[in-house]
Amino acid sequence: MADEKKKQRTTVSIYGQPYTVVGNEPPSHVKEVAQHVDQKMREIKKRNPYLDTTRLAVLTAVNVVDEYKKLEKEHKALLEKQSNQHSALGEDSDA
Repeated sequence: MADEKKKQRTTVSIYGQPYTVVGNEPPSHVKEVAQHVDQKMREIKKRNPYLDTTRLAVLTAVNVVDEYKKLEKEHKALLEKQSNQHSALGEDSDA
């Protein structure tokens, strides 16, 4: 239990609302994440000014998760490519 990181409280502002986030991540990371969410919400609101805050938040979540899933897929493809290259190099050195 001594190795467990102490949970920290970090207060951030997202779309004009204060939130206190409790977690193990450094405050700088929490603030960076909050700034990204705030920026995305403002970008989406600019394109869709009629959205209420709840719909804006849901649409922002969908957009952010879409970006994440695309990056996850790209990362997996790069890892597979790297693995295949290592395998091919290993086969070449056996010859």
